[in-house]
Amino acid sequence: MATRRGPRFKECRRLGVNACGHPKALKRLDSPAFKKTHKVSEYGKQLIEKQKIKAYYGIMERQLQRYFDMASKAEGKTGEALITTLECRLDNLVYRLGFANSIRMARQMVTHGHLTVDGKKITIPSHHIKVNQLISLREKSRKNEQFKKCFFSTNSKPIPYLQKNEDDFSGKLISIPQRNEIPVEINDQMVVEFYSK
Repeated sequence: MATRRGPRFKECRRLGVNACGHPKALKRLDSPAFKKTHKVSEYGKQLIEKQKIKAYYGIMERQLQRYFDMASKAEGKTGEALITTLECRLDNLVYRLGFANSIRMARQMVTHGHLTVDGKKITIPSHHIKVNQLISLREKSRKNEQFKKCFFSTNSKPIPYLQKNEDDFSGKLISIPQRNEIPVEINDQMVVEFYSK
C-alpha cells in the first residue's frame, strides 16, 4: 500500500497552507528564501489546489482520481461532493476526533488495528464512515499514553458534524459534513477545472 512519505513542512510551505496541522509547519513561510518571484499560470494554480487535497487527506494521485470520478456522478456540485466524501474517510475522522495529532498518525493507528467502527475492528484507512457510526479506541489501546494525550488535548476545536465522548474514548459522525464546516482551505472549483480538461 503506497503512502506519502515526503517532508511535510516543506510541502506546507510550497502550498501555502498548514495541511499537516502542526503548529510549526508554516514557521518559515515569510522567510525571503521561500518567497515566490515568478508568476503562477492558471494551470499552476489549479495544480496547487489539487495538491492541497492530497496533502490534507494523505492520499495518492490514483486515489484522488477515483474519488473525483465518484464525485462527478453524485448529485450537487462536484467539488463539494469530492471534499465531503474525503472528509468521511475513517483515517480523516480519526484525526478530526483527536485520536491522532496528524493524518499520518491516524492512518497508522487504523492500519495497526487500534480502532473499531461499531465494535468491529477496521484496518482500512479509506473505509467510508456513515452517519451515526461509532468510532472507538480499542480497550487495550486506551492505556497508550500518546493516544490518551492526543485525545484529551485541549487544542482540538469542536467540529459541528462530529460528536466526541471522552468518557469512553469514542466519537461519531452525527451528520453529513457541509462544505462550509469542513476546515480545509481549498478552491474546489479549480480542482474540478483541473480534472475536466
